[in-house]
Amino acid sequence: MLIHRILTALILIPLVIIALFFAPLSIFSYLVIAVCGIAAWEWTNFLAMTKPLNKIVFTFSVVMLLSLVYLIPNTELIKYRLFNYIICFSIIWWLVAFLLVIGYPKSVKYWSNSLIIKLLFAFFTLFPFFVGMIELRSINYIFNTYTGAVWLLYVFVLVWATDTGAYFVGRAIGKRKLAAKVSPGKTIEGFLGGISSAILISVFVYLTGYFQISFITFILSSLLAILVSVLGDLTESMFKREAGIKDSGNIIPGHGGILDRIDSLTAAVPIFAALSLHLL
Repeated sequence: MLIHRILTALILIPLVIIALFFAPLSIFSYLVIAVCGIAAWEWTNFLAMTKPLNKIVFTFSVVMLLSLVYLIPNTELIKYRLFNYIICFSIIWWLVAFLLVIGYPKSVKYWSNSLIIKLLFAFFTLFPFFVGMIELRSINYIFNTYTGAVWLLYVFVLVWATDTGAYFVGRAIGKRKLAAKVSPGKTIEGFLGGISSAILISVFVYLTGYFQISFITFILSSLLAILVSVLGDLTESMFKREAGIKDSGNIIPGHGGILDRIDSLTAAVPIFAALSLHLL
């Protein structure tokens, strides 16, 4: 398992760095749309879609809607407001997701048999993630194309630190289950270890002086992004468990699908963006 994690990191991290720092904003945006498109295709497994045509229609719809949102001219006030609404509404969605996770399996009666609700879950997960990625990458882009890339990389590192810290601490001393009915492998000790690792990184990064925002805004945004990243992982685990599948897909042989790789990011990115750029 550990060697699989290391190999995945060795392959994916350089690709992420290249996309973040060297792809122009327009290309980066379409790359994110492509990632969301693959994630949408995998989401059809949660929707019990078996016919290829239905999967194609759903995936195509998500890609087209994301493209339309992105192609609204930046000069239009409607784009600014739309992005604000989508990114801030993600907070409500993840509060709902939290209630669904802690209430599982009893909570499934509210959504398991409703295709409409599960479609909304996909929208609330993928669209704020896309908007958060674009908003963070666009920070100060006219004057310095790397500023937003550093912000996004910081959020990625927080998520990776949380996941890695939880993995090693959980393996070493983990005993008490964090959410046994959702993800039996996760422990409270691992959860605390992951959070502690990410918080230490947050404090260190702020002390470098790169992020010119208040300490309170930075730490609160970071802490909530760290916490919700775990929720993103648990939420996808809940969907997979209810759908009776182990992995969201098999695009990465031996490592599952795109959703399995970005589940924590789909929560952390929009929450960090909403808090640091709009609400705090």
